Amino acid sequence: MSHEFQITFDAHDPRALSVFWRDALGYVIPGPPGAERAADPLAAWDEFLERAGVPAEQRNSRSAAEDPEGRRPRLFFQQVPENKVAKNRVHLDVRAAPGLQGEERMSALEAECDRLVALGASRVARQEPAPPFEYGHIVMTDPEGNEFCLD
Repeated sequence: MSHEFQITFDAHDPRALSVFWRDALGYVIPGPPGAERAADPLAAWDEFLERAGVPAEQRNSRSAAEDPEGRRPRLFFQQVPENKVAKNRVHLDVRAAPGLQGEERMSALEAECDRLVALGASRVARQEPAPPFEYGHIVMTDPEGNEFCLD
């Protein structure tokens, strides 16, 4: 039996991190319960939480991003008070150049790296191709320092 799952991130700013990953992966921010597909789901959440009486200081305690086609895992972001203190034991590999090899692959990864840096990510290191096992990748961090790879 298989199970659905989501990937959960601890975060200082769940809303900002969900927006980064939405833009990085082509995901969407889901609207609040019972809402029609909102043009601005973040504004819809603000209105929903205000109507529900949630205090302003608690309104950024969680957020999510979802694949609009429903095929890939949901990402959930929960607010925590502590800072990130060590390297992630699990990380995402963003498949930005599937099927490509050599310079064509690395050029595609570099272009995606530039796009993600413009969204707030940081570049950490580039691993050069070393066939037959290493096709090359770029290590990055999201705006809160969570490691991920462009693969």
